[in-house]
Amino acid sequence: MSGSLYAGVELGGTKCICILARSHEDVIDQQVVDTADPEATVRAIEEILVRWNSREPLRSLGIASFGPVDLDHASPTWGFITTTTKPLWSGTDIAGRLQRRLGIPTGFDTDVNGAALAELRWGAGRSLTDLAYVTVGTGVGVGLIANGRPIHGYGHPELGHMRVARKPGDDWPGICPFHGGCVEGLAAGGAIRARLGARSLDDVGTDDPIWESVAWALAQLCHVLVVSTAPQRILIGGGVMERQPHLLNRIPKLLEESLGAYLALPAGDYVRSPGLGSMAGPLGAIALAEAAAGSD
Repeated sequence: MSGSLYAGVELGGTKCICILARSHEDVIDQQVVDTADPEATVRAIEEILVRWNSREPLRSLGIASFGPVDLDHASPTWGFITTTTKPLWSGTDIAGRLQRRLGIPTGFDTDVNGAALAELRWGAGRSLTDLAYVTVGTGVGVGLIANGRPIHGYGHPELGHMRVARKPGDDWPGICPFHGGCVEGLAAGGAIRARLGARSLDDVGTDDPIWESVAWALAQLCHVLVVSTAPQRILIGGGVMERQPHLLNRIPKLLEESLGAYLALPAGDYVRSPGLGSMAGPLGAIALAEAAAGSD
């Protein structure tokens, strides 16, 4: 596949990144599309991909999307976003539409599974066979890799919507329209803004009690990851973590306290930031494109 040209699309809650690359080390172009209404957003992405394909034929396309999404190739709604919390986007055809327009092999998975796969191949998981990738931004999502492959069942993991043990004394209800105080409803960017009320993030110091509540919810999520899938490493990224890096330092201690003396965690930085930084998501789409090219 040397010299092949791959296109990727990372669909996020606030922006979508279109990426053109020959490899993870040879990124040729990136274009950003604001996540607006579904038709306008997908049409803008489509125009970028068609323009790239007209200049030089694309080998394959990878799409890493916010979810939930339909990953069942036998389903008539494969490639659709399903019951998302993002207004207007439920029932939107993404992968099928773009594949029909371009006529090339197309890989499709969640944004977090794509990022986890990129981290395993080229980032902080290169020496591992499995890991968990947590993103905390517009929403909270978890990508899981086991034995080198993303975990799929009848669907895909949605651990950001897991209900967690609440911090003692914290009875704030959360904002998730489906589950209230799930991890996303307590720790995502929108939840933090809602909890602040009239206060601005610019006026909130790192010692504000709100961060302890956010870190607590994320540590509870890590607890479940440890006792359920036992990943060799947990990576936590996303816009909230990038803007509030102090949060990451709080989580390992809270995780150890939550686990008690029951399980010993691997030595070293078990909970850490992604090795690819903000490029984990876009390169996740390229990883999915490479996988699609290899299976056509």
